[in-house]
Amino acid sequence: MAASSDEEETHLQDMEEVDAGIEKRKMGSDGEEEAEEEGMGEEHSEEEEDEGNSSEDEKENEAEIQRLEEQLSINAFDYNCHVDLIKLLKQEGELLRLRKARQKMSELFPLTEEIWLDWLKDEIRLTEEEPNREKVYELFETAVIDYICPEIWLEYAQYSIGGMGSPGGIDKVRSIFERAVTAVGLHMTKGHVVWEAFREFENVMLSTVQPPHGQILNQEEQEQLKAQIERLHTLFRRQLAIPFMDMEATYAEYEEWSEDGVADTVIHQYKKALQQTAKCKSFEEALLVAEPPKLAEYQSYIDFELKEGDPARVQIIFERTLAENCLVPDVWAKYTTYLNRQLKIKGMVLSSHERAVRNCPWTMGLWKSYLQALERHGADHQTVSDLFETALKAGFIQATDYVEIWQAYLDYLRRRVDFSKESSKELEELRGAFSRSLDYMKQDVEERFGESGDPSCIIMQIWARIEALHCKNIQKARELWDSIMTKGNAKFANMWLEYYNLERSYGDPLHCRKALHRAVQCTADYPEHVSEVLLTFERVEGSLEDWDVAVQKTETRLNRINVQRAKAAEKEANLAGQDVGRADQRRNTKMDKKGPKNAQKGTRAGEKRKAEQYDNTGTKRHRGNGNQLPEHMETEAGLSGRNAPPGYKPALHGNKRAAAAVNKPDDDDDKPELRNDSSSVFISNLAYTLEEPEAKLRTQFESCGPITQIRPVFATKGNFKGYGYVQFESTVSVAEALKLDRREVEGRPMFVSPCVDKNKNPDFKMFKYNTAMEKQKIFISGLPFSCSKEQLEEICKSHGTIKDIRLVTYRSGKPKGLAYVEFEDEAQASQAVLKLDGMCVEDNTISVAISNPPSRNVDKPGPSRLMADMPRQVFGSRGRARTQLSLLPRSLHRQNAAVGKAENGTAATSSAAGETKPLSNSDFARMLLSK
Repeated sequence: MAASSDEEETHLQDMEEVDAGIEKRKMGSDGEEEAEEEGMGEEHSEEEEDEGNSSEDEKENEAEIQRLEEQLSINAFDYNCHVDLIKLLKQEGELLRLRKARQKMSELFPLTEEIWLDWLKDEIRLTEEEPNREKVYELFETAVIDYICPEIWLEYAQYSIGGMGSPGGIDKVRSIFERAVTAVGLHMTKGHVVWEAFREFENVMLSTVQPPHGQILNQEEQEQLKAQIERLHTLFRRQLAIPFMDMEATYAEYEEWSEDGVADTVIHQYKKALQQTAKCKSFEEALLVAEPPKLAEYQSYIDFELKEGDPARVQIIFERTLAENCLVPDVWAKYTTYLNRQLKIKGMVLSSHERAVRNCPWTMGLWKSYLQALERHGADHQTVSDLFETALKAGFIQATDYVEIWQAYLDYLRRRVDFSKESSKELEELRGAFSRSLDYMKQDVEERFGESGDPSCIIMQIWARIEALHCKNIQKARELWDSIMTKGNAKFANMWLEYYNLERSYGDPLHCRKALHRAVQCTADYPEHVSEVLLTFERVEGSLEDWDVAVQKTETRLNRINVQRAKAAEKEANLAGQDVGRADQRRNTKMDKKGPKNAQKGTRAGEKRKAEQYDNTGTKRHRGNGNQLPEHMETEAGLSGRNAPPGYKPALHGNKRAAAAVNKPDDDDDKPELRNDSSSVFISNLAYTLEEPEAKLRTQFESCGPITQIRPVFATKGNFKGYGYVQFESTVSVAEALKLDRREVEGRPMFVSPCVDKNKNPDFKMFKYNTAMEKQKIFISGLPFSCSKEQLEEICKSHGTIKDIRLVTYRSGKPKGLAYVEFEDEAQASQAVLKLDGMCVEDNTISVAISNPPSRNVDKPGPSRLMADMPRQVFGSRGRARTQLSLLPRSLHRQNAAVGKAENGTAATSSAAGETKPLSNSDFARMLLSK
């Protein structure tokens, strides 16, 4: 008995040594924890010195705790709210409420390594005095499922060593270590820590069976010693066959430990592992220097391992990737697809699917894949139904996601039905699910998104086909199709042809004919095609009378369609002609207005305008009625100007800038070959009052590259017109200059765009922002006008990593109260929408949604114009006046009314090309005198 007692004491001491060795390999030490406890003790003593402040803090913390609990009762999927609540409860020492909060969070989300380690250490302290350790074991079992984490496995192994004294304790420790090396032993950088801890444990167990010096062992003890030595040999051999970093040290340790040397088979496996390590070294080094979350580096690593084809190594690299990119749905989808198609192990597949939807609950594709995996691996019906109900509460970001998840569930229910029976429980459940899905789309989905997500009624179409094909209930199918057509689908030819094909397959010729006749009457997009199908049907099925009726109906319908199309085309042509005519009138009127002013400069006030003007060559040119002065057009798009007559000298009136602008030789006009649009940018929206625009523009753009010339554009009086051109020596500088678009210059956003001659490229338009849905970007409206970028960043940064913020402004630089915030991924953006929508910012309630701008309409004449059928108000040559008051005599109004469609200053007649002839001054004078 005494010897046995001594052995137990020695055994306990050895286990303490194992504990100490494992503790060294874990991140964090008990010394740090003791320092934290001492710090908490010091804080506690400070709180006792000021009980009043402590009481106030406790009240504030309790109020905050209640607020967070109330918020979670409204939205249980608020991850940050869970984290904040756990921190506060731990700070207050509310252990029971803390345990409950952690349990609720773990039911909804996988927990991070830090949260798990804190929870496990707290639970270990609470159960130190309890003989029952099963609760902590259960908690460890939950923890190791969430992510691949060597630290948690080491903590688990160490905790199990404390229970070695119980029956089967040693076997349990070995079992946990075996599971640990299976789970994380292939980890290239951290797996060796688990292997070394396992070997250290077995070394301690070896010391317990080795006899003291000189003592002879009996047969049983010798067998135990041999078995223990073989365990250590096996661990070394297994580890050396696995590639990991710095495995040379393990081989050297094995050489030193083994009395019989290293076997050739072990050396062969070791060299093979070294070769694999060399292949992976570049990927590991890339991960080592990359910034988190290292997604691109991990993707390259995954592709490499997939080509190598080792399932265990593919699995471990996926798990490592997910540990740092747990909120990236594409990685989960790729991982689960690999497991479904390659490994097909039920426990592994279903566990991964469960973790995927817990990490990314907003991703419909992961729920759909999970439902199919459950069915594939024979899960019971209740499990599949419960998962589907959970998916409906996950908060998808698009209406179409709900349509797809319903389709997946309805497909599952359809596969359960035995249609050989006329009636069954499964069939009634399927019909009930179809009916419920339609109600769900109409009520829940439309209420949230403003649309059902199923405009083509795909779910009803599937239901109708099932009723017709499997249930032989064509009447029910017809009722469903009638309902489909009443939901705005009767104008589409493809919907009628689907209905016709259904009747053709499962109905009768009479209903086929009715469907096609209705299609001819209702179709608006492709009536010719529907008419051709009807005529073909009558050729095959109908009588002569049926043929005559079909021909009459199709001809009548197509004639009506052709008339409507001709009217629409005529209307489009008229609108296009009016647009061109108004543009020409505005341009001509502007030129007529400028011409006399330029001619009268330098003459006495009140002098009669001459009928002759000099052109640029110095020769006289007579101006007739309606003719315009010659002009010199600049090469850049949208600019025009005039050269002064010979001998003209403008008065300076003390305006130095005007004098400089007028007297400065126009080198650019004289030498147009110096201009190069490909290396230039167009600058606009600058303030008219901008002082020294050339110097200001040079300051803004000199960082983009060497500048050849800067051409600010001035009016004839020398006033800056708010735009200009910057030409660089190299086209490479243009790309850098375009990055300065929307930069603020003296309170206004400066617009920078490519230099394009719109006379040669009239359709050129530039809009640099994406007009499609961007799931990683949110759109915020209702912001106070005083909100700055910094304030908005402060509001949004707690919900993810912000890549860019753009405040939308008017051309004047004044804010519109709108903003776009781009996050690192769509998960963060979705979380921000849930968190920020409806939030109050400076008494303004903001609205937040995923960025999905409406399509931009191109204002060009043509059949695609959306507003073509709307009546338009016609304005005169000056455009729309501010007061909307006519300044013409009534006599002219009466004449215009008599003439017909005449605009201000134009005759009613037009040329063959549709252009209106402008009236001259003499024409106006004759009209006035005649009245």
